[in-house]
Amino acid sequence: MKYYLIAGEASGDLHASNLMKALKKQDPAAQFRFWGGDLMQEQGGTMVKHYRELAFMGFIEVIYNLRTILKNIELCKEDIETYQPDILIFIDYPGFNLRIAKWAKQKGFPTHFYISPQIWAWKENRIAAIKRDIDHMYVILPFEKDFYEKKHGYSVHFVGHPLLDAIAQKELVDAPSFKAEFGLDDRPIIAVLPGSRKQEISKMLKTMLSITEDFREYQFVIAGAPSQDPEFYAPFIQKKNVRLVMNRTYDVLSLSTAALVTSGTATLETALFKVPEVVCYKGSNISYQIAKRIINLDYISLVNLIMEKEVVKELIQKDFNTKTLRKELKKILEPHHRDTIFNGYYELEKKLGGQGASEKTAKLILETIKN
Repeated sequence: MKYYLIAGEASGDLHASNLMKALKKQDPAAQFRFWGGDLMQEQGGTMVKHYRELAFMGFIEVIYNLRTILKNIELCKEDIETYQPDILIFIDYPGFNLRIAKWAKQKGFPTHFYISPQIWAWKENRIAAIKRDIDHMYVILPFEKDFYEKKHGYSVHFVGHPLLDAIAQKELVDAPSFKAEFGLDDRPIIAVLPGSRKQEISKMLKTMLSITEDFREYQFVIAGAPSQDPEFYAPFIQKKNVRLVMNRTYDVLSLSTAALVTSGTATLETALFKVPEVVCYKGSNISYQIAKRIINLDYISLVNLIMEKEVVKELIQKDFNTKTLRKELKKILEPHHRDTIFNGYYELEKKLGGQGASEKTAKLILETIKN
């Protein structure tokens, strides 16, 4: 079977690679062509474009790069038509993928969407395009099934969250050798996860690292994103109490006492590693003002959204400053606050539906061909 997958960011690369691995078990003759990243490349097949060439965030950034985005859409359509896949699989990345899906449906390609766009947060009107253009939707958050089926009358498959698989499969890191490799000492680690895109990293890191002198009994470790070069982080690691570790986020989290995390998938990853965290977000003023008017959510972190209550503290826009960040980090280092967070994390894991998301999705995809 010939599969064409499209993932547009680091988290999509991770989940798509695990899906590819599961598809190969079900279909030993599987052939892959894809837009994605290094993890997908490890599973074999042909990469058309790396996600680092596709990552534009925020309303203003998208407008500035519109010409590039439109060129990529046309390239993708031409490439799919040439490859003639048996199955087309979209992984999140809705702005791009839903445009391709509309065209693909008209061309008669079977369309599968793994990891739903977050239309429950904003752009709910996209439901019309999804119902029209997506043959099969696989959702990973427990509340998404009710959202689609009860609210919009569109049948979906809840497969559980793939991060449970990714984390369960991770090998234990040898702490002494890891610390020696990256020049870390024996002080407890505070992980710093500033995001994966240049724009957000630049906005977040300055404030995140502004409190390092107040916590000298800890060492701050930036988890460098695989989409960036180490040189990009050089201006941010001038302080004595800061180190950079590239492409080893899970190892950093597995050894951390606490974390400062930019809103996104990383907030959930941090929770599943049972690391108390402060969730941070700051966008451009224009992007934030637009987002505030069209996004109707009580929380921005996946942890709190899934739990429908505040399990982790969120510092958004003006609240994300040195004074408040210092206060909230001190809190999550105190034993009684940590116990409360841990209890929330255990509840969260139960809600996520257990392991096996990739295998369930692969089986469901292949069942559609048999039927």
